Amino acid sequence: MDFPPLKSSINRRQAIAGIAGAAFATANAHGKDEKSFIIDTHLHCFAGGASKDFPYHPDAPYRPEAPATPEHLLKLMTEAGIDRAIVVHPEPYQDDHRYLEHCLKVGKEKLKGTCLFFAGRPKNEENLKKLANSVPLVALRIHAYNPDRLPPFGKPELKAMWKLAADFGLAVQLHFEPRYAEGFTTLIQEFPKVPVLVDHLGRPFQGTAKEHETVLKWSRWDHVTVKLSSLPNNNSYPHRKPDEIVQILLKRFGASRLMYGGGYSSTATAVSYKHERERLVKMLGSVTEAEVAQILGGNARKLFQF
Repeated sequence: MDFPPLKSSINRRQAIAGIAGAAFATANAHGKDEKSFIIDTHLHCFAGGASKDFPYHPDAPYRPEAPATPEHLLKLMTEAGIDRAIVVHPEPYQDDHRYLEHCLKVGKEKLKGTCLFFAGRPKNEENLKKLANSVPLVALRIHAYNPDRLPPFGKPELKAMWKLAADFGLAVQLHFEPRYAEGFTTLIQEFPKVPVLVDHLGRPFQGTAKEHETVLKWSRWDHVTVKLSSLPNNNSYPHRKPDEIVQILLKRFGASRLMYGGGYSSTATAVSYKHERERLVKMLGSVTEAEVAQILGGNARKLFQF
């Protein structure tokens, strides 16, 4: 599918155009073409448990002790041959985006971000506008996996989040267990001009094949893209082969609606980071060189205006 790029957010149109142009010029200056431009579309950064400047939110569902900083990320990106990346704002910070802002300002033209807001909370629009005017954003993330923290399915507040993403020219990024996928279907259909990003293969290993089929059926809508990220090891529970899921997604969505992501962490090295990307390429099987290039960076470069 030849999807249009995301719109620039309100009051950021010229700024984003300048960043995109600078990135393109930089890529060309280094001989980077569509076939070699690589974008990691899914990673998290953490200041660490000891940070006083960027503490975790009181409602954080988990609290990584080790820092995974943007400086470390940029170093590994250079060494592992990754040109650009998307920093996905993680749950330990909830809707406090100060560390995301720090990361994106350190990363300059190399990094863009995904924000996290919660349906029904006051000042969502005001806070998103302030954030969008400060740093380059590509998506608004919504979670649905903890029974105690589910979004308000079927209620106006969740629809308002989709509308908010649309107003700011952002994609909606979904992270969920497959049993909750159906709750998003109506809104995906109702907002065909809002790109939808499905995290981590749609989490097939956290549900049944029947539950994951809901995600696969979303392939009938051209604005849905799946991230090939968080690929489990074959030897880990529940001992289902990730390459089989990758092949199913490739068949249903096609190479034009899949994106590479993953491999960065506090313990990552340039070798391990590159290895994760190479492991994905092997799972893709007998696809063409052009299709590999789409998945590793071409699709993200177009959608996220890198």
